[in-house]
Amino acid sequence: MGKVVLVTGVSRYLSAQLARTLSGLSSIERVIGIDAFPPSRSIRAELGRTEFVRADIRNPLIGKVITSAGVDTVVHMNIRAAPLDAGGRSSMKEMNVIGTMQLLAACQKADSVRRLVVKSTTAVYGSTPRDPAVFTEAMEPRAQPSAGYAKDAMEVEGYVRGFARRRPDVDLTVLRFTNFIGPRVESVLTEYFTLPVVPTVLGYDPRLQLLHEDDALAVLTRATLHELPGVFNVGADGVLLLSQAVRRSGRLGLPVPAAAAGVVDQVFRRSRRLDYTPEQRRFLLHGRVVDTTRLKAEFGYEPRYTTVEAFDDFVRGRGLTPTVDPRRVEAVEERVGALLRRVGRLAGG
Repeated sequence: MGKVVLVTGVSRYLSAQLARTLSGLSSIERVIGIDAFPPSRSIRAELGRTEFVRADIRNPLIGKVITSAGVDTVVHMNIRAAPLDAGGRSSMKEMNVIGTMQLLAACQKADSVRRLVVKSTTAVYGSTPRDPAVFTEAMEPRAQPSAGYAKDAMEVEGYVRGFARRRPDVDLTVLRFTNFIGPRVESVLTEYFTLPVVPTVLGYDPRLQLLHEDDALAVLTRATLHELPGVFNVGADGVLLLSQAVRRSGRLGLPVPAAAAGVVDQVFRRSRRLDYTPEQRRFLLHGRVVDTTRLKAEFGYEPRYTTVEAFDDFVRGRGLTPTVDPRRVEAVEERVGALLRRVGRLAGG
């Protein structure tokens, strides 16, 4: 008999792609995709032979789905990062935290469950000016998040550790992903880089570490099919400075003073053009980079795309064209550089 896999959150792109990939494998007997919301027509077409069940993981009835189908592998993808996408912050927290609690309770009671894969995030490390250059899986955040997605993710991981103590017979894999990027994935970050004018904070140029959507799918598939217990940082090699990313996307950067950044954030939230939160602002102030040694050495996967390559594929895939002619930007930079060199020579002698 092949595996019976349950994937949560299949109404969204990456979860649907995982369900489709698994359903195409001969070693998988059944793939059951669940979500509280029905998938769009385009997503439904991507599900392959996945059996979609409309179910809310916040409801204890999720246990019946698991036991009646004899599910042996659960891939928990339904952890949301954007309040608007979840119907508001309260609904987002309920889905992330209460939903995970109910799902874990159902898994704990189901004797058939032998493997649990949890999609987590490197946001659990936070973003502060006192952060180390690189976070390893053993490190704790310098400041505990008090709200938002990062706090939800930390609570989720706490409940997952409790589950591991109660069910030591279950292979547990926690994947802490960096931000996804690519031509098809939708996120706050991808929307940010498609704005005609990209606001940044004057004096800050954080390091960004990203992961191509195809690498994310490959990692999730590998975790589902193999016994790879543990906690793993998942990100591409290399980093991009925010200023470099803005330039590579062809956007026009708009540095604003830190005192005015909050006003800009409010404008975005009120316009609903960008599902922007204070947590995301901190990330775009201080950045975050993680060590992926365990991913390569123990998990056995090396991302195909570097951070730069993943970002460039996103730019190509979205067909982003420069807001301002690059030749004009280069000409201005050359004139400014020449002026600075001249000032330097005058000051030196």
